[in-house]
Amino acid sequence: MTVGTYESNLDGQGVRIGIVQARFNEDVCHGLLSACLAELKHLGVADEDVLHVTVPGALEIPLALQKMAQTQQFDALIALGAVIRGETYHFELVSNESGAGITRIGLDFGIPIANAVLTTETDEQAEVRMAEKGADAARVAVEMVNLSIALEELAEASEDE
Repeated sequence: MTVGTYESNLDGQGVRIGIVQARFNEDVCHGLLSACLAELKHLGVADEDVLHVTVPGALEIPLALQKMAQTQQFDALIALGAVIRGETYHFELVSNESGAGITRIGLDFGIPIANAVLTTETDEQAEVRMAEKGADAARVAVEMVNLSIALEELAEASEDE
């Protein structure tokens, strides 16, 4: 095997994206979605190649991602949500379980998932981060689709040798 470098590829043409957005902390989640959709469009992802669904909160995101992954209709998935610390331990539970579930779905199904579920101390922190995190999720999803394709092609070429 030759040592080389793969240059990141942010060409979103033909990439099919599923987005699961939590409704809890609605204003922040709308901000995440708006930035994500704008960046997907900027990267060349067609509107008809995006399916957006909503769920009540961050704990419901992994199940919706799992159902989307099972369809095999998407090249990548995006999780959008906001968990903002309150006065109870619930913050840690929701943050940890949502994150673990999102990661597990990606690994179980071999599909890239951009995790843009914000975990912040305050509403203000979430509002400051929402636009960049939403756009970043779009870039991560497209880049990881293209990397996955390149690595699959590399594996197929190795098998042919």
